[in-house]
Amino acid sequence: MSTTVLMKREGAIAVLTLNRPEKLNALNYEANDRILSLLDQIEDDPRLRLVILTGAGDRAFSAGGDIHEFSETVKMGPDVAIKAFVRRGQAVTRRLEAFTKPIIAAVNGIAFGGGCEITEAVHLAVTSDKARFSKPEINIGIPPTFGGTQRLPRLAGRKRALELLLTGDEFSPDRAYELGLVNRVVPHDRLMPATFELAERILRHSPLAAARIITSVTRGINASITEGLEIEAEQFGRMAGTKDINEGLDAWIARRIPNYSGS
Repeated sequence: MSTTVLMKREGAIAVLTLNRPEKLNALNYEANDRILSLLDQIEDDPRLRLVILTGAGDRAFSAGGDIHEFSETVKMGPDVAIKAFVRRGQAVTRRLEAFTKPIIAAVNGIAFGGGCEITEAVHLAVTSDKARFSKPEINIGIPPTFGGTQRLPRLAGRKRALELLLTGDEFSPDRAYELGLVNRVVPHDRLMPATFELAERILRHSPLAAARIITSVTRGINASITEGLEIEAEQFGRMAGTKDINEGLDAWIARRIPNYSGS
């Protein structure tokens, strides 16, 4: 079994840890495949309702793609490199972005390249005040490959994103917050407690409603407002008739705390 990414259960929360600290948790092909496999397991387990993704050690969340590995693939030509490296990385960020159970990144150290792209793709992110961010791909003569040229401009705006993409400069957690990459910056020793606190605030609600919200936002964010409203209506329709919607309405009317079943 691969140990490049570890999974631990904490009640209804699956904690995934990128586990190559000696390589600054660089994303080699095995780690990418392991993330996808674990997400499949989590998706199929109704007891797991939320994912926290972090990195092993105090130095790095993830330094990005494993350059030693993918540089050998690049030498095999564009067709091989796109299939083995680019498509694999994009599959991870697309899966994270569209996953119907909330995913929170706990950014514990440097988040460069692919590590920054994972932060961009997940639903929510909490970062240590000791973390650092960068879009450094231009420093090795390539553009970002895991979605960084697409998600960052949508989060930060075209000109601010292009400055980071074209310079490769590092930026601080406060700058990441300003750009919309993370939801909050906390002291390093408060990172995991703060992330779990955010998780618990989400878990008190219906998992079905959470899934419908994520799908509405993910599918609608790049659609026209008319198309987006249709997506929203469709997702509401999927909730109508469920036990959770009836429980939420009944609890509100009775002024009691709802007890959701996820059905």
